[in-house]
Amino acid sequence: MSLAEQGEIMKKALFIIGIIAIVGFILVYFAFRVDAPAIDSVGIHFAIQASMDSASPQEAAMIQAAFLAEMFEDIDAERRSRDHRLRLYIYLIICMFVAASIVLFIYYQRRILAPFRKLEKFAHHIAAGNLDIPLEMDKGNLFGAFTESFDIMREELRSAKENEIKASKSKKELIASLVHDINTPVASISSGIDVLRLKASNEGEIKILDSASKKLEQINALITDLFHSTLEELQELKIAPKEVQSADVYKIIKQADYSERCRTFSVPDCLVIADLMRLQQVFDNIIKNSYKYADTAVDINTFIEEEHLFIEVRDFGSGVTEKELPFLTGKFYRGTNTENTDGYGLGLYLSKIFMEGMQGGLYCENCYKGFIVVIMLKLAGE
Repeated sequence: MSLAEQGEIMKKALFIIGIIAIVGFILVYFAFRVDAPAIDSVGIHFAIQASMDSASPQEAAMIQAAFLAEMFEDIDAERRSRDHRLRLYIYLIICMFVAASIVLFIYYQRRILAPFRKLEKFAHHIAAGNLDIPLEMDKGNLFGAFTESFDIMREELRSAKENEIKASKSKKELIASLVHDINTPVASISSGIDVLRLKASNEGEIKILDSASKKLEQINALITDLFHSTLEELQELKIAPKEVQSADVYKIIKQADYSERCRTFSVPDCLVIADLMRLQQVFDNIIKNSYKYADTAVDINTFIEEEHLFIEVRDFGSGVTEKELPFLTGKFYRGTNTENTDGYGLGLYLSKIFMEGMQGGLYCENCYKGFIVVIMLKLAGE
């Protein structure tokens, strides 16, 4: 209903009220316009004449009294009739105004107050940040277009909020990804500094390299803190798996082995489901952990079984206790063999999340004189 149509309805309502008022005034006017009952002068004349013709004064008095009594009864009857009509007119006017008032009150409640109550409830939802509840609209009331504008505002606010959340999440994902990827070159630089320190020929060079190493440790701590805080706010990291060649997996492992401790290995030719960026992070985590906690050579064993390509990364360190194995991929969990080594217990946790997001898996196990991390990549088309 347009505003013009709603205006016409209001005009008609006011016109009806005006008609009721005019009719009421007319009825009252005619009720009071009726003259009061007049005294019958002709009848009085005849009564006097009859009393004069009577034989005695008593008879004359009786004739006059009887006539006057009859005349006053007629006058009183006419007065009561006029009063009765007046009361009926007044009652009728009152009833008409009451009926009109009730109709207008109901109209006011349904068409004016009810929409405003909905707006009040709607405002409370908006203030509470609940932007998913739409504003119920009745296009037939006076404020149909008005309430529709408020609901459009709600949709815009919800869209803006969703875009803000997406932008914030995207930024956090980018920070988490960049920070974690920076760890690999930082570790490579640290390894290079260690090599240069061994080859340094004088105390000056050693002092400079020690200072660089300390600064690098500081950078690594800051990066880890940033990653830690970002991960706390981030519910999940984006994973986009697709079909990739197993040769790409081989390259990723070689890139993660920046200290070249992995012995010669090969990967069977096949297609697997993987997100190469996330898979690089997985192998960076696992091989860096091997460097940090075992500090031994690393063996890579690969084979295909049923629907997966298995990649076993084995070091020859002390491993962990059997009781700790189920908790190694938990968030912030660190084994008892890590007391004197920096870290936050996030590497295997993130690696498992990434592998599951690629339809694969990751698990850890102890072995004779060593520790193994098994990575499962789902074969494409299986």
